[in-house]
Amino acid sequence: MTTPHLPKVAGINPPVTPPAQTPAPTSAASSADPLSPAAPGTSGTEGSEGAEGSGGPDGAGAPAGTGAPAGPSGTVSAAGSAALCGPLLPAPNALVQDRLAGWISDLTTLQDLTEQLTRTAGLDAALHEALRAGAALVGARRGLVTLHPATGPGHDRPVTVGFGLDHADLGHIETIPEAGRAGGARSADPGPPETGRRTRRTVAPHPEASPPQPAYGRLFDDLPPAGSRSGTAHPDIAADEALDPRHREVAARLGYGASYAVPLETEHAGRIGAAVWLYDEPAEPSERQRHLVGLYRDHATEHLARQLELAEARRTVATLREELLPSRLPRTPGIRLAVRHRTGPLGGGDWYDALPLPEGALGLTVGGVSGSGPGAVAAMGRMRASLRAYAVMEGEDPVAVLSDLELLLRLTEPSRAATAIFAYCEPPDRKVVLAGAGHCPPLIIGDHRAEFVETSLSAPLGMLACWEAPSVEIEPAPGETLLFYSDGLLHRTGQPMDRAFARLRTAAAGVPKAARRDPDAVVDHVLRTVLPQEDHGEWEGSEDVVLLAAHFD
Repeated sequence: MTTPHLPKVAGINPPVTPPAQTPAPTSAASSADPLSPAAPGTSGTEGSEGAEGSGGPDGAGAPAGTGAPAGPSGTVSAAGSAALCGPLLPAPNALVQDRLAGWISDLTTLQDLTEQLTRTAGLDAALHEALRAGAALVGARRGLVTLHPATGPGHDRPVTVGFGLDHADLGHIETIPEAGRAGGARSADPGPPETGRRTRRTVAPHPEASPPQPAYGRLFDDLPPAGSRSGTAHPDIAADEALDPRHREVAARLGYGASYAVPLETEHAGRIGAAVWLYDEPAEPSERQRHLVGLYRDHATEHLARQLELAEARRTVATLREELLPSRLPRTPGIRLAVRHRTGPLGGGDWYDALPLPEGALGLTVGGVSGSGPGAVAAMGRMRASLRAYAVMEGEDPVAVLSDLELLLRLTEPSRAATAIFAYCEPPDRKVVLAGAGHCPPLIIGDHRAEFVETSLSAPLGMLACWEAPSVEIEPAPGETLLFYSDGLLHRTGQPMDRAFARLRTAAAGVPKAARRDPDAVVDHVLRTVLPQEDHGEWEGSEDVVLLAAHFD
């Protein structure tokens, strides 16, 4: 027995839907994800009714072959509409693929930026690269980073580097009052993006939790307490009346309308500084940008902390080394002295000395021990002190001085070798007796010659069981200069030794005639000519450079 059909009147739908209107094969499609395309086998071709059109009694309904259920009025329902439009909308797996592609792109960008950071040489280069990369991640053009070393003796000089800011700009920023925000409240972003919160919150200042602010700390007054990973954004500095008026004035003068600052902290060193990026117009980074710069900041801070520690260690070694060398040269009638000394980044073991000796004589020496670092510096100090003692006792015999020094080195520093040259000068007679142990020969520079002193070949100290070498006696003419130097001067040229010696001799011969009477002018000209890249600070060698000039009046 079939269900009776009521007569259809225009504008009135039948109260009971005929069975043919809800074919079973389409039920699976209607219950599927609306964004998914219709599953195979759900098309209306499976039923004979669908083959002719599955509409109502008057033929109205879904198009034939769609398999989409019709609504009470014969129109396609929501599920059916989704089934119709499914192939035109992105499927869930396409959305996931797009998101994964975005994550992979972000990770690739972070990897490239961190690799560029780790390839930098030195603290200043690392700071510039960190600022450049951070500006690219947050969409800014300028920035400023400042590092303040750990508290303690000798740690009172912060390191500040600007990106897109010159010295005048940094000077204007320095004039911003210390209290950058009235009332002392700190505005911080909500934290990691995964929290999903976009509201801003204020954190009351905690003097015990906040470390001392570094130089240019006026831009970092609003940073959160130590231990927080969030940053601080000022999206519209000109309209932020809570900021100090001087801050807004400087921002208008320099042409930046917004800023975003982050603390630089490590697990072991704590907060070592902060970085801020400046926008030309009112803006603030998105949560994605904050997340990316936060990930980059974590790696960059660890790298900067290591560079800062290394720079401090090198500075300490250099200071110790300078204290072990003469602070001033003696004044001896008939001889004028000048010296130039440049320490390598690792702190080498080269020394120089000029000491008055009995009967108006003068002892001159240049040398160096093998190795680098604090150990080499300490060994250099011991060798120099011992040489001074031997020179006072038997300075008129340079060979004896070096023989005693070789014995001391072999007994007390068996793992090291050393090169040295010692000259015994008698100014009244302009007579010089010298001996060398594996050291470079000195140069005689005058109006008519620029030549190396012919010294006999000899082994470095500590290389042979019994060291010996003959001495050489020379008589510089009035107005001539005797130039001693370390092998680091030759090595820093980056050329083979024969070419380096030729380059040094050419530089000595090219000293202007008016400058040959001034030992300071002589060493400056030679250093500038032999190492022009050093004069512009474009190259950092690993060895020390020593030039000691003695001009005979």
